[in-house]
Amino acid sequence: MNLVDGTKHSNPTNPPCRSAHSVSESFGMEGSGVGAAPSSAPVKQYLQEFSKLFQYYLDKSTPHSAYRWIGTLVMASIYVLRIVYVQGFYVVSYGLGIYLLNLLIGFLSPLVDPELDPNNSPLLPTKGSDEFKPFIRRLPEFKFWYSFTKALCIAFVMTFFSPFDVPVFWPILLCYWFVLFVLTMRRQVAHMIKYKYIPFNLGKQKYSGKKSSAGSSGSRAD
Repeated sequence: MNLVDGTKHSNPTNPPCRSAHSVSESFGMEGSGVGAAPSSAPVKQYLQEFSKLFQYYLDKSTPHSAYRWIGTLVMASIYVLRIVYVQGFYVVSYGLGIYLLNLLIGFLSPLVDPELDPNNSPLLPTKGSDEFKPFIRRLPEFKFWYSFTKALCIAFVMTFFSPFDVPVFWPILLCYWFVLFVLTMRRQVAHMIKYKYIPFNLGKQKYSGKKSSAGSSGSRAD
């Protein structure tokens, strides 16, 4: 009777131990999940704050085109010195040059191609009755600067990784790039002459309110 009672008392004690062990494992798994979520939250918050701060300074630099391009030219000079010092990564430089040439084409091209849509072509007025259509670039100046600067930074970082240093004969790449540049600019200039548009503001007259008001007052005095 005692043995039977002992078995009766010993069997019920085993399942609670197993259930407690399983419960502790389940709580451990949940605890690890709860601990993983807060660890990733500061990283996301830091990235969001960095992106907001970067966009803030990027917006502040928009009207200062001269300073932006001076900084980019300084970075380009550092990149050239890096290539000369390392004596390699010519394929990276060639890819950067081709990308820059594509950006330059978009910067010099009108938003609406006259060959595709002649009605909205940016023609210069040849008569007094002609309507003047201002030149709108396909690639704005700010986007041109930002894309070029970002590509320059990426190319500079790539010069620190040896897999990108492909051995090539760099004079051939340089000559090939110059040939592409001359042919592309020749076609672009021919396109500008054909459709009579100028992608720059050089040589255009600028009228200010002071001069016009002074001229009107002088005419009234006469």
